[in-house]
Amino acid sequence: MAQRGRPKAELVLSEEERDTLARWARRPNSPQSLALRSKIVLACAAGKTNRQVAAELHCNKVTVGKWRQRFVDKRLKGLADEYRPGVPRSITDDHVEAVVVKTLTEKPKDATHWSTRGMAKATGMSQPTISRIWKAFGLKPWLEDTFKLSSDPLFIDKVRDIVGLYLNPPERAVVLCVDEKTQVQALDRTQPVFPLLPGTPERRSHDYVRHGTIDLYAALNLASGMVIHQLTARHRAIEFKKFLEAIDKAVPQGLAIHIVLDNSSTHKTPAIHRWLLSHPRVHFHFTPTSSSWMNLVERWFAELTNKWLRRGTHRSVKELAASITYWVGTWNDDPRPYVWHKTADEIFDSLAAYCERISESGD
Repeated sequence: MAQRGRPKAELVLSEEERDTLARWARRPNSPQSLALRSKIVLACAAGKTNRQVAAELHCNKVTVGKWRQRFVDKRLKGLADEYRPGVPRSITDDHVEAVVVKTLTEKPKDATHWSTRGMAKATGMSQPTISRIWKAFGLKPWLEDTFKLSSDPLFIDKVRDIVGLYLNPPERAVVLCVDEKTQVQALDRTQPVFPLLPGTPERRSHDYVRHGTIDLYAALNLASGMVIHQLTARHRAIEFKKFLEAIDKAVPQGLAIHIVLDNSSTHKTPAIHRWLLSHPRVHFHFTPTSSSWMNLVERWFAELTNKWLRRGTHRSVKELAASITYWVGTWNDDPRPYVWHKTADEIFDSLAAYCERISESGD
């Protein structure tokens, strides 16, 4: 009996095509559309009619015929969706450029910075369009950051000196990063803290009661991450001298001591100079002015603040001192040294590139 209907395109699979289609059909993360098309082609290659394949795979026989023909014409590539151009762009490159330039060079009359809705109103575009343009070019007019460039005339020499200590410490020596965290407040909340609950963060009253302050001296060992600390009631050269004596006792004799510290006046008094002359193994290395980021102990102070002090409650200076001492003890039980990566030249190159960007901004 002669076959009715239009003749079917002959569909013969190679072994490689059969393996690929079978993998696409059974792979769990294959798109459902691709899996169905692969099953259609495999079934057609087995000699089944379009009607039989449609009934077996619960789809329309027109769909079966479409993908049978697409595979015959383009093989495996024919099973992918064809490109759809969509609606033509209504926002041209000139529009995008105008938004970027306006964002960078102008300010609105009623604000210090642009908002997406303000820019949309000024340019006649939609707010989502402005959002997409800003996101594409990394523009965030509402965001600001702070900076301060060092004006130290010895900036280059000091950076090379300290980076050299970090990247290539001297032999038979200990490198310590030293600083003081002054006026650490013993704070207690005016009402009890509400604990964390599912769907509800920990809650505490916005106001607090002050119970005094304390000063924390800390020396971070560059190699081991261990911290020597001292708590004092005041912040004077005499307290700093006592901390230096504690460092001298803690470091084994026979090792030189290189101390990285800032330019505080308490570090440069005549009493400190006399102490250094009587302790020749101790050497000071001052960071450039306005460059506290070069002292690694600042990173340790930030960790202490974020992990322990900011959400802590202390009803007295004595309680605060015991709390800090406890935390330092837990740190020294498992010290984690900070690793410096940038060379001095990389710092200078980064700073030069930043200054160049500022000078070209038009401000």
